[in-house]
Amino acid sequence: MTPSGAVLVIDDELRSRESLQRVLAEEFDVLCAQNAQEAEAVLAGDLVQVILCDQRMPGETGVDFLRRARELWPDPVRMIISGFSESEDIIAGVNEAGIHQYITKPWHPEKLLECVRDAIKLYRLQKEPGGAVSDAKPSHETLNRALTDRRREQRRLFEFERIVHEPGGPMVETLALARKATQYDISVLITGASGAGKELLARAIHFGSSRGDKAFVVENCGALPDELLESELFGCKKGAYTGAYQDRIGLFELADGGTIFLDEVGETSKAFQVKLLRVLQEREIRPLGATRPRKVDVRVISATNRDLEIEVEEGRFRRDLYYRLNTFPIHLPALAERRADIPKVAASLLNEVNKAFRRKVSGFAPETMEMFHAHDWPGNVRELHNEIQRMVAMSEDDAPLGPHLLSSRVNFARTAPALNGQTDLKTQVEALERGLIVRSLEDFGGNISKAAERLGLSRVGLRAKMERYDLRKDGPDDA
Repeated sequence: MTPSGAVLVIDDELRSRESLQRVLAEEFDVLCAQNAQEAEAVLAGDLVQVILCDQRMPGETGVDFLRRARELWPDPVRMIISGFSESEDIIAGVNEAGIHQYITKPWHPEKLLECVRDAIKLYRLQKEPGGAVSDAKPSHETLNRALTDRRREQRRLFEFERIVHEPGGPMVETLALARKATQYDISVLITGASGAGKELLARAIHFGSSRGDKAFVVENCGALPDELLESELFGCKKGAYTGAYQDRIGLFELADGGTIFLDEVGETSKAFQVKLLRVLQEREIRPLGATRPRKVDVRVISATNRDLEIEVEEGRFRRDLYYRLNTFPIHLPALAERRADIPKVAASLLNEVNKAFRRKVSGFAPETMEMFHAHDWPGNVRELHNEIQRMVAMSEDDAPLGPHLLSSRVNFARTAPALNGQTDLKTQVEALERGLIVRSLEDFGGNISKAAERLGLSRVGLRAKMERYDLRKDGPDDA
């Protein structure tokens, strides 16, 4: 059985330590210390989720140690075990050391396991997004109810039926493959353009699988340098590198039993790819600065907007890692490849924006939807979402969103084509030229020098055309 968490047992009596270790080792990775000094050394070198400390120890009480541990290592859930039950100790433990539970000797093995299971659940609940929990001790039923309710709500939010598409379109095959991926505990690689909804599809696969009642965690691999990415994924000890001011549990360990989604995995360096490959092969992680590795049971779903086969051939991505990640490939089509879905997708996004902005915008004008269809949406669903947010924010009532609210980037999609062949060539060329200038200026934040360089014009020439087409300069003139 893969350990479901790490527990530090602190007890000065050898026989007592061995008894605790024997019972807890059935489910947990157990570390032992016979006094506060040894415990500090363990906490400095390993990541633990639960501290189970004897109250009566030579030199320092359990409460005193846990009070200090709370300041230095605030994340582990703290528990006291003792054959004594002085009320002062209990009060001090709860109020000053943030004790989660006070277990009395003699303890029953199954009761002890249940208490530690609850502590592990509490630790994971605190670490999940939106999972802040006070030091007050939740009951076993409260913890289970909180976890169950959260998982149920996530399953509802990310079920396949909520992924909007038209019957018969290209998304039908994609979703059929994704549904098959829920049935098997294998690595999945989702390919597709940025903003197409790869994370949404990954969540649907996770919550539709046998791991759906466990954690789902996300990391954008292209957003961090190697050292920080390694710390995020595998964890680190305080002082492991400059800026590591506290112990950090890695996302792989947080996702133990569940799924980790590695977005933009194609952006990782060759050096980091070696470390990731080892984790996938050995199914264990070693936090930065830790003294030993830790087993994890995690399903990996990864995503990229790159062609990894080309990246492999050109030596930028490891072939062995590619085969590990690409066990079950799924391609997510871009929004421009499924234009028939745009009305439904837009309506769904408008519903989300209405809720977020507390508005009641009733829909889109027909001309607006025509422009939505004509636009290429290089930013995919994310770009459409941003466009709708902007339109709702710009609108002054709850009437359907008209074309006058569209950004110039989307509006241009409709001005370039001829209308029933009635627009002369000169007008069409001017519309095309104006649209290209608008796009270039937007891409460079209004920087005329950079926009002119892209268009092959001088700054003077671009300024002249901007005056001709009545375009205001909203950004900086030079970088």
